[in-house]
Amino acid sequence: MKEKLYIRANFLALFTIFYNLVEGGASVWLGASDETLALFGFGVDSFIEVISAIGVWHMLRRIKANEGETRDEFEQRALRITGVAFYVLSAGLVLTAGINLYGQHKPETTLWGIVISLLSMSFMWYLIRQKTKVGTALNSPAILADAACSKACLYLSLVLMISSLGYELTGIASLDAIGAILISWLTLREGQEAFGKARGMSCSCSCNCSNIRVDTP
Repeated sequence: MKEKLYIRANFLALFTIFYNLVEGGASVWLGASDETLALFGFGVDSFIEVISAIGVWHMLRRIKANEGETRDEFEQRALRITGVAFYVLSAGLVLTAGINLYGQHKPETTLWGIVISLLSMSFMWYLIRQKTKVGTALNSPAILADAACSKACLYLSLVLMISSLGYELTGIASLDAIGAILISWLTLREGQEAFGKARGMSCSCSCNCSNIRVDTP
């Protein structure tokens, strides 16, 4: 039974990686084509999530091998890269959104933002439920933390949908830029969380090392 649960968890991690790659590619391309900043930023966020998801998948392989749920150097580096990428994305979105607000830039359409956000919310809801179910059954904090990451993606999708739908219904130019700013705020929080996890790993390693006693002859 436990073996099947880990196989399921591994499938969910790989599905998350694959889905984010497809979603990111489509969102960046369509966002650039339609000059939709919120959708473009959402797509870049999906690519960054892939780095984090690879770290989770790597962790699951070690958990299955009975190496425990402590993160190793690979995962710590992945978290730091993820954190920096989220910070850069947040700064870029705020700067570009400010320029768009000043120039009252209007995207050609935000229809694709609505479509992609609805698809994303559907998939994220599925991943949250499944990861929570597997994580609870295995009593795994790592898998439950991964479910929380999927929940953050759900919030991003909701922001994208509201800003995209609002623009389509009202034609107010600033809604796309405001949606991008809200996305930047969420990605900033994700960056802070990634660095927090990386620092926690360093602290844990230091604590463990300090407890090692070396006997001198």
